[in-house]
Amino acid sequence: MSKDAQVSEQVRDLFNKMAWLNKSRMEEQLKGYKSSEVHCIEAIKKKQDPNVTILAEALYMTRGALSRLTKKLVDKKVIESYQKDGNRKEIYFRLTEQGEAVYQIHEAQHDYFRERDRAVFEQVTEDNYNELLKFVALYDEHLDNEIKKQGLTLN
Repeated sequence: MSKDAQVSEQVRDLFNKMAWLNKSRMEEQLKGYKSSEVHCIEAIKKKQDPNVTILAEALYMTRGALSRLTKKLVDKKVIESYQKDGNRKEIYFRLTEQGEAVYQIHEAQHDYFRERDRAVFEQVTEDNYNELLKFVALYDEHLDNEIKKQGLTLN
């Protein structure tokens, strides 16, 4: 097997293993919320002036799918929509108090996972990190170019 095939396969396996290992704890701590809902809550918290377009791009979803998702979250009272003065056309989202609580639970789970995995990361040198980050950035740029080349859009 070629090195690039090995890396692709191992990255995929690593991601799947992490998701599988983390799934039951996340489901237990975030009962009643789907993964897509929690990630939307996270994006709303982290993005400035998040609207449907910004969130769809951040979550790699269509605007239609994102609109359905935000409607569910509004119905669950974890987010609310608002408009800015002078711009009655655009709708933005923010977390409610309940949404903030869900966000905090989600962040606490990621802290737990980082602590669980600390033993591995303590073995990584600064040079290892730099090379890995360089590779990830290179691969990310490649995928962005492939998306553009194929004419894929989230609209």
